[in-house]
Amino acid sequence: MEFNVRRLAADAGTFLSRAVQFTEEKFGQAEKTELDAHLEILLSRAESTKHWTEKIMKQTEVLLQPNPNVRMEEFLYEMLDKKVPMRANNHELLGECMIDSGHEFGPGTAYGSALIKCGETEKLLGSAEKEFIQSSAINFLTPFRNFIEGDFKTISKERKLLQNKRLDLDAAKNRMKKARVADARSAELNSSPPLGEEYVAHFSYMLGFLHVRWLKLWAEEVKQAETELRIAQSEFDRQAEITRLLLEGISSTHAHHLRCLNDFVDAQASYYAQCYQYMVNLQKQLGSFPSTFSNNNQPSGGSSASISVPTAQPAASLPAPPPSQTSPALNELRSTSGTRKARVLYDYDAASSSELSLLADEVITVSSVPGMDSDWLMGQRGNQKGKVPITYLELLN
Repeated sequence: MEFNVRRLAADAGTFLSRAVQFTEEKFGQAEKTELDAHLEILLSRAESTKHWTEKIMKQTEVLLQPNPNVRMEEFLYEMLDKKVPMRANNHELLGECMIDSGHEFGPGTAYGSALIKCGETEKLLGSAEKEFIQSSAINFLTPFRNFIEGDFKTISKERKLLQNKRLDLDAAKNRMKKARVADARSAELNSSPPLGEEYVAHFSYMLGFLHVRWLKLWAEEVKQAETELRIAQSEFDRQAEITRLLLEGISSTHAHHLRCLNDFVDAQASYYAQCYQYMVNLQKQLGSFPSTFSNNNQPSGGSSASISVPTAQPAASLPAPPPSQTSPALNELRSTSGTRKARVLYDYDAASSSELSLLADEVITVSSVPGMDSDWLMGQRGNQKGKVPITYLELLN
């Protein structure tokens, strides 16, 4: 217990000495030991690295998760050391909405099938986005955060210790200076002291002499002050060297962050290339769809730019009819006014308003119209009607 009290008293004295030294420096009443220029440059570089690392981290988090409420929720889960619940992102939500609406309109219709295909692609985009976010968080944000919460905290701690050692050094220098001044004044008075009755006549001088005798106690501590100064100087130099070594490690931090930046760029390039490939594939799948339809299946003249659609093949170059098309079922259909179900074999884009565009694998209703060319039938999909080429159909039983 006695040791603890003494230690507490010593710490309180050190803290008071530092506070007095710091206050006198602020008011210009005490000298301040300046750090060498190289150390000051390293300190400035470390502060700049910390400042821009925090800004890059913040903007990257905004890029990966634009919703501030979700970012706050993820931060709270991280603080509570709990796993963040999985949630669908915007691409996945849009994809699910498109798929549901496509099934509602009917996957056998051109619009319904297109919605389903777009929805599936949107879900693929959402999955790719999740992979990109996870990769960026592990390979880019985590190393940056480790620097802020680890390396820079250590640098800040050692820098604070260096500041305390500097205050101790300057306080020791100040005590040494005062002790030498007191010793010099005492030696000057002792060299020619007044004699005889002058002590009585000069009472004020006696008071001054006693005051100087008291100051001489400072002079007796010159050796102790010199010892404390050497210790303070040694501790300051040692702490300055430790801080310098840590600050020089910022170069290694920059090299590590450069590798993380390359990983982040690679992840971005892979993500955008993957998304581009998904969209190119979707374009190809939608290439046979007409851009817009009116009620009579005629493209509207005022439509905006859309995916380019390949031109229809002329009748002379239509695919050869499959063997099933020469069956009695086709002859029966032509000889009667009834209707049959037919499955579309290939995508077909209407060449005129009298034709009906087709989508592979959809099922439509067909009938024969007297006087119509033998290579064509009348097709119907809902309220849409138009001529369809026989070679693109397979009659169903």
